[in-house]
Amino acid sequence: MRRNVTTATLPVQDRASTGIPGLDDVLGGGLPIGHLYLVEGDPGSGKTTLGLHFLLEGIRRDEKGLYVTLSETESELRTVAASHGWDLRGVELFELVSSEGLSPDLEQSILHPSQVELGETVRGVISAVERLKPQRVVFDSLSEMRLLAQDPLRYRRQVLALKKFFSDQGCTVMMLDDRSNRETDQQLHSIAHGVINLEQAVDQYGPERRRLRVLKMRGIKFRGGDHDFVLDTGGLSVFPRLVASEHRLQTGHSVMSTGVAKLDELMGGGLPRGSNSLFNGPSGVGKTTTAISCTLTALKRGDNAVYYLFDEGLSTLVTRARSLGLDIEPYLGSGQLRVIPLDPAEVSAGEFAHMVRHAVEDDNAQVVVIDSLNAYLQAMPGSKYLMLQMHELLTYLNHRNVVTILILAQHGVLGDMRTEVDMSYLADAILMFRFFEARGKLLKAVSMIKSRTTLHEQTIREFRMGPKGLEVGQELTDFEGVLAGVAAYHGKLPLLGDENGRR
Repeated sequence: MRRNVTTATLPVQDRASTGIPGLDDVLGGGLPIGHLYLVEGDPGSGKTTLGLHFLLEGIRRDEKGLYVTLSETESELRTVAASHGWDLRGVELFELVSSEGLSPDLEQSILHPSQVELGETVRGVISAVERLKPQRVVFDSLSEMRLLAQDPLRYRRQVLALKKFFSDQGCTVMMLDDRSNRETDQQLHSIAHGVINLEQAVDQYGPERRRLRVLKMRGIKFRGGDHDFVLDTGGLSVFPRLVASEHRLQTGHSVMSTGVAKLDELMGGGLPRGSNSLFNGPSGVGKTTTAISCTLTALKRGDNAVYYLFDEGLSTLVTRARSLGLDIEPYLGSGQLRVIPLDPAEVSAGEFAHMVRHAVEDDNAQVVVIDSLNAYLQAMPGSKYLMLQMHELLTYLNHRNVVTILILAQHGVLGDMRTEVDMSYLADAILMFRFFEARGKLLKAVSMIKSRTTLHEQTIREFRMGPKGLEVGQELTDFEGVLAGVAAYHGKLPLLGDENGRR
């Protein structure tokens, strides 16, 4: 039997921006107003900074904001804000931490301290809200209320009472929780209208990696999964997980010349737009030089390009290119070419995808080069995640009609060469580079072993790098051991280095 499936239309709800564009994108526009939201995460994960973002955005929109702090002093909060360059004028700070609690006059033995302090805390919060009548409230933190309540049932009833009170007052509330008691997490999840989880993980080397996940959000569609974010001067920057299907463009098919006629012949016309090409081979064989040559041809034609450099410095790349007759400095000066050196230990996969999106959508980059995937792999927690993330990124670039060049170095120079990760199934085209031996010399060869979009040659051609740039020779026959990784040429056709075209 076929089931009838109905698609419900979600009602339009007024939203409260969080003040973080990336998080608003994840939430589909912000938080529905008038509800209570739980922001949970270990100490140092960024909860306080997120709360301050939320209140400052409200001030920018002429909405009153109240920060209720049970665990930090007002001076500590102002110090945190100042570290981001923020001024908290306009935000009401209600501090329930004071030195009065140390006074001997307040000591009593008839009732348990928690029975008195919890009631006083709740009454203090209610009084502040009724006096200020804020539209936005940040409650920091629930762990203090949990300790005061002692009993889980009493704690839940107090949170429910506060939720009802805030709702009656028309407040949009963020409650921060450091998850000091994991057993009550699910209780809080059931009470809150939405739950945002902040995580930070420390790898063996490099800075901590932070991720955000929306666990629950009633009544709205949101982007699930993990989203990378960074906590730096200026606050939080959230990088929504890339979903390639959301960025499809209708474009025609065209091919971009590499600038070398014989290389175009080998590749079936050149580099197709809306596809990606993998340059694969051992270190030093000429993959980067070929990528620069292709990019320079696109720049001369008027395209914009961005080159992500993981393996070497910008000055080294520019100097090497100039020595081979590939002068890219004028295009760097004009901004038509952007070369971005990246430290794989410092950048996350989500942040990198965000950088690529910005280059394509805002800077109109039509050529994107990633050099190399080996270093980029180090930014990922494992090859499985690299494959998933690269699949979405490459599909996105294809949808945007971008020419993408990926460089992947193989281990070793001769013999059985392997790569850290097999990217062959993701690539639309694969250009394979090899060293080979002939006439007592170590030479280089190139061949096209895969193309999904063009009819390419099934041949091997010699190529070399010289003062005049990239040279590609004619088709060579009588090769042995190419696929084994130890290529030797025993033919009689002239090579590029032969004098007068003869042996």
